[in-house]
Amino acid sequence: MNPTSIASSPKSSPNSEPSTLPHRPLRSSDSPRDAPIPDDDHGADLPMNMSASVMLTNLPRDATQALADVETIDSGKVTVRFQPLPSAPILKNKVFKVSASQKFETVVKFLRKKLDCKETDSVFCYVNSVFAPGLDEGVGGLWRCFKTDDQLIVAYSMTPAFG
Repeated sequence: MNPTSIASSPKSSPNSEPSTLPHRPLRSSDSPRDAPIPDDDHGADLPMNMSASVMLTNLPRDATQALADVETIDSGKVTVRFQPLPSAPILKNKVFKVSASQKFETVVKFLRKKLDCKETDSVFCYVNSVFAPGLDEGVGGLWRCFKTDDQLIVAYSMTPAFG
């Protein structure tokens, strides 16, 4: 068998003729426009009704302590250390204190002011040289999760440094 006869064989051809394909005509009930969404006869299967649920009158001791810790952290100040990445200007003083309740946007604005940036200049900030947090992230939360030696390390650059 030569290669041309194999290619023209109906069994080996991936594209069969449209006339040989079976098809089913649409019935009027198969039309997606006319088909209503069927109603659900039974609701969600809940293990108990809402009146049988338990309402806590006070928090467990661990949860109370955790909430108290969060309040004290966000009410204090945290230490931020700025580290310049290659080709970024170097600050004279690299360590600053900032309120834990502030947003990361405050840190970026402060850094821009210290670097004497114009409005058109870009500053890219990375926590621990790993990721760029959102401007609405809380400084206290970032410090709590990513601190190194009780400092939030913020690397900065005037050009994008990481992918």
